[in-house]
Amino acid sequence: MWLWVRGSDQFALFRAKGATTFVTMMLKKVFRAGLQSGIRLQSTSAAAATAASNSNAGSFGFSFELTDQQKEFQQLARRFAREEMIPAVPAYDRSGDYPFPIIKKAWELGLVNGHIPQEYGGMGLSIFDSCLITEELAYACTGMQTAMEANSLGQMPVIIAGSDAQKRKYLGRMTEEPLMCAYCVTEPGAGSDVAGIKTRAVKMGDEYVVNGQKMWITNGGKANWYFLLARTNSDPKCSTGKAFTGFIVDADTPGIQVGRKEMNMGQRCSDTRGITFEDVRIPKENVLIAEGAGFKIAMGAFDNTRPPVAAGATGLAQRALDEATHYAMERKTFGKAIAEHQAVSFLLAEMAMKVELARMAYQRSAWEVDQGRRNTYYASIAKAFAGDIANQVASDAVQVFGGNGFNSEYPVEKLMRDAKIYQIYEGTAQIQRLIIAREHLGRYKK
Repeated sequence: MWLWVRGSDQFALFRAKGATTFVTMMLKKVFRAGLQSGIRLQSTSAAAATAASNSNAGSFGFSFELTDQQKEFQQLARRFAREEMIPAVPAYDRSGDYPFPIIKKAWELGLVNGHIPQEYGGMGLSIFDSCLITEELAYACTGMQTAMEANSLGQMPVIIAGSDAQKRKYLGRMTEEPLMCAYCVTEPGAGSDVAGIKTRAVKMGDEYVVNGQKMWITNGGKANWYFLLARTNSDPKCSTGKAFTGFIVDADTPGIQVGRKEMNMGQRCSDTRGITFEDVRIPKENVLIAEGAGFKIAMGAFDNTRPPVAAGATGLAQRALDEATHYAMERKTFGKAIAEHQAVSFLLAEMAMKVELARMAYQRSAWEVDQGRRNTYYASIAKAFAGDIANQVASDAVQVFGGNGFNSEYPVEKLMRDAKIYQIYEGTAQIQRLIIAREHLGRYKK
């Protein structure tokens, strides 16, 4: 594995035997030291007053500067993305194979599952810190990054609502070996309309018997366990907030049938499948909180996971901007680089503005939840805006490349294909706008 060692102001590259244990130990030491010293690892766009004493924020209590710990972890993710991920991207995009070797290396370096609390073996990173990692990994390949980030979505209901025993059993195992998990909510006839979920769970003694079908489940065929949302109240008049229950389901439970891997337009190495539950028996101790609490748990998870999704979209947009800029400075027409033509330079300027604003949006949404505040409004803004920006910037990058951009020998056509899903998964662009409008108007009705 690759080990990045800090030396003066540079990172030296070493190939080290047994480096995995050392890196994990050092990363844990760094972040625990930060927490013990009272440092809250915070946002570049909205750092709190606790960081003001060692920054130029002065009496304003506001800083755009990352802490030293954040910078080191960001650099580790950045170097891993560029050295390990990017060279492997073309082959995985062509084959659609699951990038487990890459994921395993990322897991060894502590770049996966970092948000799992320390008492269960994780780093206990904040949402903002996880976003820093996500942006860097997505810069290389959003297909690989989505496979890793799907763990966060699957784990988040357990993190926010699981009992101590559930956390030790299911989160603990994720830190002991490179396992995957999945979030099973979407169905063939119920995506954004969660109230339309038809998967049923009927209580029989000390168990629940589940029947139904889920669709478009990321890591569906690779997961060790699932978070499952199922209807437990058959009364059509029962409110959505009380009709569903959240379960933890081991993937090897009898009655679970995993469908074929879908070959999607983009993010092709990510594993997406349908999953059928036929008379699947789940012990009552695998219920999260209580019967009827599932909808709030499932939706609450999004406040924590939508900022990283927005960070992923931002990473893709930054890559598209970088590729377009390098190309524009090298490609010549009419005797000069196309970047010197106003039409192209203005397009690059627009792309740069959008990327910066997307980054600030996800950082604000992450900072809000890290402060312990409800961030539904900011999370939806970040997810919707960054998802749109990823698509716009990737499309503009293809335009800058011209005919070459339409060819698979150049990287931007993949970025354009990969970007589209950011307007669809974890709540479509339209659903985010419904949430934003509801939250915005609600402020005026109080």
